[in-house]
Amino acid sequence: MGKKESEVSSMEIDDLKSNNADQIVPRFSINVLQLLKSSQMQHGLRHGDYSRYRRYCTARLRRLYKSLKFTHGRSKYTRRSIGESTVTDVRFLHVVFYMAERAWSHAMEKRQLPDGPNARQRIYLIGRLRKAVKWALLFSNLCSIKADSRSSLEAEAYASYMKGNLLFEQDQNWETALTCFKSARAVYEELGKYGDLENQVLCRERVEELEPSIRYCMHKIGNSNLQTSELLQIGEMEGPLDLFKAKLEAAMEEARSQQAASLTEFNWLGHRFPVFNAKTRVSILKAQELEKELHGQTAGSLPAEKKLTIFDKIFSAYLDARNTIRSDLVSAGNSETVKDDLNGLDKAVNAILGQRTIERNQLLINVAKSKLNKRRDDKSEKVTKPEELVRLYDLLLQSVADLSDLISSGRDRKPEEIAFAEECERKSLAFRAERCFYLAKSYSLAGKRVEAYALYCHARSLAEEALHQFQGSASHDEVVVQELETLCRESRANCCIEHALGIMEAEKAPEKLSKKISSISLNETVAKVEDYLLDKLDVYESAVGDSNVKTATKIERFPPAFQSIPRNPIVLDLAYNCIDFPSIENRMKKDGKSFLGRFWR
Repeated sequence: MGKKESEVSSMEIDDLKSNNADQIVPRFSINVLQLLKSSQMQHGLRHGDYSRYRRYCTARLRRLYKSLKFTHGRSKYTRRSIGESTVTDVRFLHVVFYMAERAWSHAMEKRQLPDGPNARQRIYLIGRLRKAVKWALLFSNLCSIKADSRSSLEAEAYASYMKGNLLFEQDQNWETALTCFKSARAVYEELGKYGDLENQVLCRERVEELEPSIRYCMHKIGNSNLQTSELLQIGEMEGPLDLFKAKLEAAMEEARSQQAASLTEFNWLGHRFPVFNAKTRVSILKAQELEKELHGQTAGSLPAEKKLTIFDKIFSAYLDARNTIRSDLVSAGNSETVKDDLNGLDKAVNAILGQRTIERNQLLINVAKSKLNKRRDDKSEKVTKPEELVRLYDLLLQSVADLSDLISSGRDRKPEEIAFAEECERKSLAFRAERCFYLAKSYSLAGKRVEAYALYCHARSLAEEALHQFQGSASHDEVVVQELETLCRESRANCCIEHALGIMEAEKAPEKLSKKISSISLNETVAKVEDYLLDKLDVYESAVGDSNVKTATKIERFPPAFQSIPRNPIVLDLAYNCIDFPSIENRMKKDGKSFLGRFWR
């Protein structure tokens, strides 16, 4: 083992002292951070594919070896070290850089295994990180001698980052790891003050990527009092910090396991269900932490996409809890008390899932409403149609009905359950009014005035009934009451508009009919002239029409109309019937009528 390490060290790190002190040393310039980011983003790491990036590093090294004529023998492998005297071209520095990147990407590939690296794979992972640190240190030393000052600083920051990753993975020497990360951050902060705009942006992004690792190292040392929610926010920062995220997940699971010891009961609508399984406790705690983030003080500043992501994580946590509960039900045996507790807990978790599903559907409806009245300024932006809102309200009504059936399924219902079921009925009535309103809007856009008028009137009656029920309840939501009042006013206004439009169309119908009849001609048929885009290219007029109305786009006539074309004349042979041909009966073969002729024939 010692011989192998000595051979590796002799290959990787050569004597960095120059034999010719009087010779002028060329200074190379290499933008390390830009080379690093472009290589990673263009070859797999944009999507977290470390295997593809490792293959690229191998292919890149092969091309560099071949172009530099620095191969390691043909028939027999011969080690060739890279030292100060060897670096006569900037491509030698690229060789050392890609050797470090290949070792690092191999370690990250092992980190991304589905079930995580086992003991043997973890040893191999740390070995590859050690190899990456060796190549990074060699790269830093060579750049300090052969490259300019800026390249030397970037290489030093790169080596510090690699060393910090190794210590981070080893779970030891957190002070040294913190020093490495801080030194790398200081270099990038200074370099971000100079150079072009692209370089400043890259340095700023690199500083933001290093910040979570620095905060986590301070947390492990004890200089920072971070809570679990703050650790979760750090883990959601962007950047290729897979080692940090893996450590963060382990730390959060450990924190949840410690908090789960105090979670012995789950309270829901006046019921208390004991929680025996530790996995169930951890899953419920994870979901509750995400719910605090969703309904906390900063919830109003969260974008809709972030809220939808949090909802997905909540669903995953509660589904994990339900799977664990069902597994406990299978192994419960004949204990009726334990089965009743587990069934009640499963019902409670399922009801919480139903409530979060309703909240998620309401969020989707709010997003769709915000896009309903927008004009399509950008081609990539999609405008919501009333039919899409009707479909979302159908899903919402189905979720409310399922939740109401689940609450009403028990025998001994407590007052909290009865009040919750009544609230579900009020919400269902309000959602029906909203659905009827947008269904009427879709009929109005289609030009069906009678149907739209009837639906607007029905939506108004449903909204007034729902408003009366919400105002009569003990604890009514002011936001819902205001929305229902707005819906009543809009339904009444639209009823009047549809009524007026219907009367106007009925008044104009005889006039339109008389115009059509007056344009009828007995001699020729007057076809409707439609303007197409290719017929009026010199006129600035849209051929698409309104995006909210379903009309065909008039670009060109298809299928194209028939056109008369010239063709070759038809030649008729009229002289054939006027010719008297001579008789050829004497040349025809005569048929024999004798008895012998029939016999031999």
